[in-house]
Amino acid sequence: MAILLATAAVFAVVVLAMSLGVMFTGRSLKGSCGGVGGNCPCSDSEKQVCPRRKQQAA
Repeated sequence: MAILLATAAVFAVVVLAMSLGVMFTGRSLKGSCGGVGGNCPCSDSEKQVCPRRKQQAA
C-alpha cells in the first residue's frame, strides 16, 4: 500500500509541475492536427484559428 501511495504522490507532483510550467510560460498545449506532411484528420473548420489566437501569435 505504501508503494501505491508513493507512486500516486510522484504522479501528482509531476502533473502539478507540468501544469505550473504551462501556466507560467504562457504557451498553450499543442495538438496533433497538421502533423508530419500535413496529414490532418481535422476538418477545415477545426483547422481555422480563432481571432483571439491570431492576436496572441502576433
